[in-house]
Amino acid sequence: MAQPLRIAYSPCPNDTFVFHAWTHGLLPGAEAPEVLFADIDVTNGLAERGELELLKVSYAALPWLLDQYALLPCGGALGRGCGPLVLTRPGDSGDLSGRRIAVPSERSTAYLLFRLWAATAVPGGLGEIVVLPFHEIMPAVRDGRVDAGLVIHEARFTYQEYGLAKLADMGEAWEAATGLPIPLGAIIAKRSLGAARLRELAAAVRGSVEAAWADPAASREYVLAHAQEMDPAVADQHIGLYVNEFTAELGAEGYAAVRALLTRAAEEGLVPALAPEALAFP
Repeated sequence: MAQPLRIAYSPCPNDTFVFHAWTHGLLPGAEAPEVLFADIDVTNGLAERGELELLKVSYAALPWLLDQYALLPCGGALGRGCGPLVLTRPGDSGDLSGRRIAVPSERSTAYLLFRLWAATAVPGGLGEIVVLPFHEIMPAVRDGRVDAGLVIHEARFTYQEYGLAKLADMGEAWEAATGLPIPLGAIIAKRSLGAARLRELAAAVRGSVEAAWADPAASREYVLAHAQEMDPAVADQHIGLYVNEFTAELGAEGYAAVRALLTRAAEEGLVPALAPEALAFP
């Protein structure tokens, strides 16, 4: 028998909400895949090693992946008002020059946005960059183990519970500079599957998104079971922020946002330059 399709995404509410219908066999004609839950830094690494057929990765990692993987036009996370935040302890000077900063990954969109912002906002240059799992970053800032932290996901809604202050919003800086939505997480699938299979997978992802919107209650138990003890109200905010029209279809504006991010990052020497047709879907 053929092995089931293997996919990987995070346990965050937006991913479990989006993929619930597909992974639970609720889409007619679409076989349920085998799921691996992992943080984005782990899925980026899995993709670099070509270990799974379909994954949620950082848009920032695409320049290293698009020779082996194709970007699917649906299922990912882009949006407005949903950018990563830079947090410090209250009363901090706010000058990050030479300071120790915790980030969730050095191949994350959050980190690219942070570096693009810091190029002008931190003229003295950043100090040590420390990679931590995203749920460890706020405690590290609170406890003084790092001077500031770059946070993502539900931390937007919970950082004040840790007694922290917002220094800057990377999404606000990006939107002010470009007018475009913020590209965060991408769905990619192996090119070796072939164009027809890739189109089938995109249809399954899109169908799963539409099923989630049609019956939000169906995924509720699955979402909360993987939400790391998250308050249900926060989970709802998380889904509302990260699952939007770009999740169903990137569209012209979504593709423009992705290309703008990676082009600007390449100009700063942060990522390799993209080939002209690298983002094209078969």
